[in-house]
Amino acid sequence: MYRPISDFGKHLINIQQLSDRTSTHLYQICLLATDMDGTLTKYGKFTSKLLDTLENLAAVKVPVLIVTGRSAGWVSAISSLMPIVGAIAENGGLFYPSSNSEPVTLTPIADLTSHREHLARTFANLQTYFPQIQESADNRFRVTDWTFDLTSLTTDELKNIGNLCEQMGWGFTYSNVQCHIKPQGQDKAIGLLKVLRQYFPTYFPEQVITVGDSPNDESLFNQRYFPISVGVANIREYATQLQHQPTYITTAAEGDGFCELCSYILQSCQH
Repeated sequence: MYRPISDFGKHLINIQQLSDRTSTHLYQICLLATDMDGTLTKYGKFTSKLLDTLENLAAVKVPVLIVTGRSAGWVSAISSLMPIVGAIAENGGLFYPSSNSEPVTLTPIADLTSHREHLARTFANLQTYFPQIQESADNRFRVTDWTFDLTSLTTDELKNIGNLCEQMGWGFTYSNVQCHIKPQGQDKAIGLLKVLRQYFPTYFPEQVITVGDSPNDESLFNQRYFPISVGVANIREYATQLQHQPTYITTAAEGDGFCELCSYILQSCQH
């Protein structure tokens, strides 16, 4: 499923492999901010191993915050059902604290109806250039962004779509699941920083570890904001496309890689 490490070696030269030695540097971690699809999931699903890991982190009082591109509708449920402190939806658009069903808007939108109509027109314009793109099934549950399926788009086509979105006044990103037309300046790092300032004001950036697996997680790898970041092994698929790369990389991919990281964090809590 994944290309050999040697294919990407020259692009990952500065990334350190997680190891037993790493755990001694994780004792100061106060919060884990993680992507969901391809990072917490395995073959698109949550596993019992993941849920056990989240419960173990909660038991030692290491809070987990999900930072995902998934829709407001999805994240509203996830934030209340999982053993986490909350979840950020739509790549930094909204925050759902686990203790409150009401979302916190991170990207102000003056007129929601007008905003959605503008997004729809932008998508229709993109379809004139790329007639194969189709609106994502969960798009109806979104507030701040507009999504379409990633299927059959090449790297060059994704780059061209990004350029077109910029010309029309929008931002663009994509994950291993979907493509996102979004307000310019809306990304995971900016949304996470807003949440940290409001809800976790005593935490320093070096006490937060960020985790991801694809291009829409790139802002979480920016060491200007977050000095300690981890890519699960499947991040190697996008190595040539990332300007900002994670500090560490796991041996295992997807949810197993996240659990690998957490095993080191839990180990550090015993010291």
